[in-house]
Amino acid sequence: MKVGIIGVGLMGQGIARNVMIKGGFDLCFLDHPGNQPTDEIRGLGAVACATPAEVAAASDVVILCVTGSAQVEQIMTGPQGVLDALRAGSIVIDCSTALPESTVALAAQAQAKGAQFLDAPMTRTSAHAHAGTLNLLVGGDADVLAQVAPVLDSFTENVQRVGDVGAGHRMKLLHNYVSIGFMTLLGEAAAQAADGGVDPAVFVDVLAGGGGASVALDRFAPFITGGDTSGLPFSVANALKDIEYYREMAGAAGAQQTVADGVADALRQTVETGHGDAYLPELVKLFAT
Repeated sequence: MKVGIIGVGLMGQGIARNVMIKGGFDLCFLDHPGNQPTDEIRGLGAVACATPAEVAAASDVVILCVTGSAQVEQIMTGPQGVLDALRAGSIVIDCSTALPESTVALAAQAQAKGAQFLDAPMTRTSAHAHAGTLNLLVGGDADVLAQVAPVLDSFTENVQRVGDVGAGHRMKLLHNYVSIGFMTLLGEAAAQAADGGVDPAVFVDVLAGGGGASVALDRFAPFITGGDTSGLPFSVANALKDIEYYREMAGAAGAQQTVADGVADALRQTVETGHGDAYLPELVKLFAT
């Protein structure tokens, strides 16, 4: 299979290198100013393409790894988009975090071209992408998933099918609501601890030994105790986008979202004060008095 990728960002860069190094697949990619450095994959033989349509025309499998639904829709349906050149029998894998309703609609358009569509959002971090140990939550047909398993195996540790098309993105929004929600709460609690003169190491140790133990704490702890953000290079602006997607999904279902509203308000205030590019662990200092 020939693989194309659109979105060689913090996560996509790791995916691209592992598709080539660990998977041994030929790769093309969309040449875009938002990409991370592509010297390594170019050196491995990756071919740069000028448009999404050019990527689709050259690929049996097209991986999308961009910010959200607006970007995915533009890539798929915009001028010289993927749908303009998508071949019958090819498979689109959307690794972005997106709205399920948009995903279902795009999948139908791909299927009308004789192609298939999987939503396969990622969990874990860019370090895991580089190492080829991402986790994927996949929505789509099980047989289609089996067809692309060799490609996915090159950059993942765990691939879990969670339902039909759209279910992957729905599960990702639920996952991110829980994780970002707890991280926002943790940032506020750590800020209050610092304001109150609590030793940061003691704060982390007490939570780790009790009900606050979590992956979120593990990723925040280096910043709480030493100012190191490398455990979670994920921006506040992206976190807010994911929470807003969750709220939109919950609102459409008529579900309660009182806590989600509070999380969104806290993150929005941080973005509106000019700190959207800060990484989530920095909430600890941004929430401080």
